[in-house]
Amino acid sequence: MKNILILSGSPRAKGNSDVLCDEFMRGAREVGHNVEKIRVHGKKIAYCHACYYCRDHQGECVIKDDMAEILQKILNADVIVMASPVYFYSVDAQMKTLIDRTVARWLDIKNKEFYYIMTAAEDTETVMDTTLACFRGAADCYESSIERGVLYAKGVYEKGEIFDTAYMQQAYEMGKNV
Repeated sequence: MKNILILSGSPRAKGNSDVLCDEFMRGAREVGHNVEKIRVHGKKIAYCHACYYCRDHQGECVIKDDMAEILQKILNADVIVMASPVYFYSVDAQMKTLIDRTVARWLDIKNKEFYYIMTAAEDTETVMDTTLACFRGAADCYESSIERGVLYAKGVYEKGEIFDTAYMQQAYEMGKNV
């Protein structure tokens, strides 16, 4: 049994990438894993000030918001699922802000398994390349991180379009196979 933390970057509750997070969670729970999903949009996470207070204060951030709790959950997780719609060929602002704020404890984030879920309106071969590069870039900074799976959900724009696609089953199966 693993502790799984899903970081849903979708600014839309029940948006396409958020729904895929729910399917991943359903699959993972069915096989007995502990799963928690955090909707990043619903949390108060300020931008990093690059003041490096954290460096001199054992990873404590000068900003007092929801990030300290989220960061502790990241540290406690065995598996981290990062999900985002594609915005201008990258992750959305909510997810990028969260990634940047991990700087306070980035040296403590070790031995994590990563899964990435991305959704995009566009259906081209390269639409998710830089989004995935952003996720992978973050994981590359964390010691001994391992990529376990990527879900590319293309051609879904309007909220709810994801329901009639094979991506739902793919997310569910990915969760079951953690």
